[in-house]
Amino acid sequence: MSKQFPPVQGGGSLMVAWQVRQKNVLVIGGGEVAASRILHALNADANVTVICPRSGLNDEVSYRISEGQVKHIDRTFEPQDLDHADMVLSAIDDAATSTKISQLCRERRIPVNIADVPAECDFFFGSVHRDGPLQVMVSTNGNGPKMASIVRKQVAEALPEGTGEAVEKVGVLRKKLREVAPDAAEGAKRMRWISKVCDSWSLKDLVDMTEKDMNTLLKNYYELGQVPSLEQVRQKASS
Repeated sequence: MSKQFPPVQGGGSLMVAWQVRQKNVLVIGGGEVAASRILHALNADANVTVICPRSGLNDEVSYRISEGQVKHIDRTFEPQDLDHADMVLSAIDDAATSTKISQLCRERRIPVNIADVPAECDFFFGSVHRDGPLQVMVSTNGNGPKMASIVRKQVAEALPEGTGEAVEKVGVLRKKLREVAPDAAEGAKRMRWISKVCDSWSLKDLVDMTEKDMNTLLKNYYELGQVPSLEQVRQKASS
């Protein structure tokens, strides 16, 4: 076969956006690393429970507890704490307990991350740039968290201003398109057309796109498979 396919590059991680909305995330520990894990989980709309003696809580974790953002269990970890956990994030300075937590989670098939112990993790945290619905993660597969942070900052600086807002507008357009063409058989056509919009319009056009523009675009051009300019859409609406 003459066709060329991408080469396999082993040693990586399967990069996914894990949906934990309303899932029970158990965080063990109350220091700086735990605070970071808690924020990641809350940003993903998870139900977070923190297990740590009150004396071990840092200011940020204490604040989130006092605000009712997370549930707090004021003691050290016990195996029964895993009974209702969908994910476990351990951030404690106790190697033996960390290993035990990892073993218990694997026995119960609960995905687990043990801070600073890559070999005992089912997944890694990367360095994340967030701009509204846009999330860009850089991972070094546990090899160099600081390097991930450096690369992430460079990536973020290279992104044009308004990228997150443009992504949000495209999301609204996609939702409207599904209402206009809900049939599953339209799936491939919907994706091709949205792709053409993203390729044809500038970032500024996408940011400037109003709901009226979206409705005009969908009503007059989707069925034809056409993608006019934003100016043409507005001319159409006013004619």
